[in-house]
Amino acid sequence: MKLAGRVSQVTPSLTLAIDAKAKAMKRDGIDVCSFSAGEPDFDTPDHIKQAAVDALKQGKTRYGPAAGEPLLREAIAHKLQTENQLSYAPENIIVTNGGKHSLYNLMMAMIDPGDEVIIPAPYWVSYPEMVKLAGGVPVIVKTTAETGYKITPEQLRQAITDKTQLFILNSPSNPTGMVYTPDEIRAIAQVIVEKNIYVVSDEIYERLLYDGAEHLSIGAVSPEAFERTIISHGFAKAYSMTGWRVGYLAGNLDLIKAVTKIQGHSTSNVCTFAQYGAIAAYEGSQNCVEKMRQAFAERRQVMFDGVTAIPKLTCVKPDGAFYLFINIGQLGMTSLEFCDGLLTEQKVAGIPGIAFDADDHIRFSYATDMNTIERGLDRLAAFVKSRI
Repeated sequence: MKLAGRVSQVTPSLTLAIDAKAKAMKRDGIDVCSFSAGEPDFDTPDHIKQAAVDALKQGKTRYGPAAGEPLLREAIAHKLQTENQLSYAPENIIVTNGGKHSLYNLMMAMIDPGDEVIIPAPYWVSYPEMVKLAGGVPVIVKTTAETGYKITPEQLRQAITDKTQLFILNSPSNPTGMVYTPDEIRAIAQVIVEKNIYVVSDEIYERLLYDGAEHLSIGAVSPEAFERTIISHGFAKAYSMTGWRVGYLAGNLDLIKAVTKIQGHSTSNVCTFAQYGAIAAYEGSQNCVEKMRQAFAERRQVMFDGVTAIPKLTCVKPDGAFYLFINIGQLGMTSLEFCDGLLTEQKVAGIPGIAFDADDHIRFSYATDMNTIERGLDRLAAFVKSRI
């Protein structure tokens, strides 16, 4: 069968592939300590589940508006206005099938063949692939541990050309867990305005912050920055709603109309009753979010202490999300070699840094229980010792 040429340009997701392999090993009865998936191990909070159950009982099972249930769009607009100082109206928001879908729709609506999209590396695996699928050109800007894996204003300025259409900002970050400070966000915003380009701010981890880290949405910096800002967000991480597939995109009205047109011809509306669970997530008590955040903070400390106690491994302590980005460069192994050996010999699953354009690193997720973390750290130490 002849396949479209665009398919051959896209790399399969290593994170999904390794997580699937780890889960298959567990199903076969193998004791695997998995640090691969960016998925909280908590169940969705009860009040969110109950809202979906109630919606089912009330017959919320029909097709809905392609852009999302009006009540959910209102709840999202209220959240963005009150918590992030972003003055979006409900019509400036489209509900999508997860945060990933919001970004894919954005690329389809905004990127023409040859358009450049600036992506700091290390990056989430799907960013460059979505750009390629739209016919665009990913422009990768390397960052280092010395800058906290964050792009500098000067790096951004130098990467911008007359073909630049978009800059992707992810804070807190997957895979590094690093958070841009408010001052760093303001400096990036100044370049965005000066060069008159657009920025999509992926803020899906915004509620998972530690050690006093602050989240400032780039669109809140100034009216000029707001005009050039697009927000990608979702309910998966903070509310442990990964399987619900509810996300959203917020931006100017012309963009949202274009994305709605695309969604109307692809997936149409997001699962109707799931959207009522999302309404409850934003309108209900946030105590569940804080409880999970505190658990992640404790796990982060244990995993960070354990990893940095192992010879030849180094790690910058993350400010947010639920990942450790571990430097394995002193071991003289590629990230694929390291992760394959670790899974085969010690039954510990991590993600090779090559997936994030950092082959001397691996990513561990601490979105799992403490017992798994402690056992996995012992196995990691044994594996590294065997390679020294």
